[in-house]
Amino acid sequence: MEAKRNERDRYSDTLIQATSSFTTTPTGRSPPLKTVPFILHFYLTKRKKLRKKRRRKHQAVHNGFRISRVTDMSSSLVSPELGTTFLSCSQRIIPPKVGILRSNPSQSLKFLDSSKYSGKKSRQSLVIRCSNNPQNVDLPRYYSKKEKKPFPVPIVELRRAARQRMKSSKGQPKRGGPPPPKNGLLVQSMIPLAYAVLNARTSLINNLKRLLKVVPVQACKYCNEIHVGPIGHPFRSCQGQNSSIRKGKHEWVDAIVEDIIVQIEAYHLYDRLGKRIPHEERFSVPRIPALIELCIQAGVELPKYPTKRRRKPIIRISKSEFIDADESELPDPTPESPIPELVTEIPDWEIVAPCNEEETSLLAEETLKMWEKMRGGAKRLMKMYPVRVCGYCPEIHVGPTGHKAQNCGAYKHQQRNGQHGWQSAVLDDLIPPRYVWHVPNMAEPLLQKELRNFYGQAPAVVEMCVQGGAAVPEQYKGTMRLDVGIPSSVREAEMVV
Repeated sequence: MEAKRNERDRYSDTLIQATSSFTTTPTGRSPPLKTVPFILHFYLTKRKKLRKKRRRKHQAVHNGFRISRVTDMSSSLVSPELGTTFLSCSQRIIPPKVGILRSNPSQSLKFLDSSKYSGKKSRQSLVIRCSNNPQNVDLPRYYSKKEKKPFPVPIVELRRAARQRMKSSKGQPKRGGPPPPKNGLLVQSMIPLAYAVLNARTSLINNLKRLLKVVPVQACKYCNEIHVGPIGHPFRSCQGQNSSIRKGKHEWVDAIVEDIIVQIEAYHLYDRLGKRIPHEERFSVPRIPALIELCIQAGVELPKYPTKRRRKPIIRISKSEFIDADESELPDPTPESPIPELVTEIPDWEIVAPCNEEETSLLAEETLKMWEKMRGGAKRLMKMYPVRVCGYCPEIHVGPTGHKAQNCGAYKHQQRNGQHGWQSAVLDDLIPPRYVWHVPNMAEPLLQKELRNFYGQAPAVVEMCVQGGAAVPEQYKGTMRLDVGIPSSVREAEMVV
């Protein structure tokens, strides 16, 4: 006991001497005994900070990733193309939430130089063979309900571009008027594209109804999460009703087409250049899917939803006022080209499932083409016809300015009196992709809860088509993590450093 007490006193004397080297009283003497505990705490805290700083510098050399070598070929975590070396990120992936599944916004894996990061003890150089497909591509960031969506183009750049336009327009003659569609006329070259996008949307819905007969899709009973496969995933990410009682476990039921393709509605405008919809008329104006409204404004004629078509440009009086030009002298309009036929949606009771695997594969390929055609055409239309989205909620408005309906119920909507924060929309706001977990092996459709970090994700339509027999598109291979090997057991996964 005395030996331990002497050793403890010796250790405290050493610390007091160390603290006295950087802490003294104004008179130059050593501090009193009452201040020793605080000095010791400060000294130890300073040492911890220095250690963390050195550790950060050491990890920065390796770019945040650790490299390990597996001696046994059977325990390799990467496909045979990549050899026996595997890579793993030191940061943990955040589990997805309701809606668009999300992952940790960490940096994607980059190709490493074997000569730069070769081990000192091993004589052989570390060689990593990778294919052209990127690995671990991050998904679109998930924004919580408490934060606002970022602008597609930062405000600083918008102001800089506006100042540049003002400088370049000085001393130049004014233009005759704004081009279409700002002057009220249609862009004639966009009319066939609008019909093609609307037909692609209808064909996509019809094909998905047929694919649902063959490829099962599960939907949670309490939240809006879905899973493509005969068995739902075991991840406890439900945030619906009574989720705390079920500890986040999903309760799966059969899904329908509306669960796969989210129908975001918008107000139908009779005149897209007319006055903004006031709050009092929010129930009298019809609401239709936003993509259909975009096609109508681009030139599609639907008798069910009439809209105003001008044949002469508007006469602008001020920035917010204009009058229509006189069109009484113009002859009756005659169609210059035949109007394309519109594809009709097939009722549910007339849906016929594909007969064999070959027909299923062809149907999946056609569905994937319609998906890409619809998204690509909608993106081109959005560049010409403006679409607005609320920065706080998923409300969409097709038109140059948003409506005045005060029906925003997002975070702190009381401070805005329920008004929306309108900004330019992106393609995922108009057509949400609905990311789901990718099932790498259909022979074993049940995913393992412990191997969650190794699974990839893809849009629900793409995952259905891939399970139906279609080839994986190039732009989705990174998010599906096709080049990342999946451990065969939990014990093998624990070997990842």
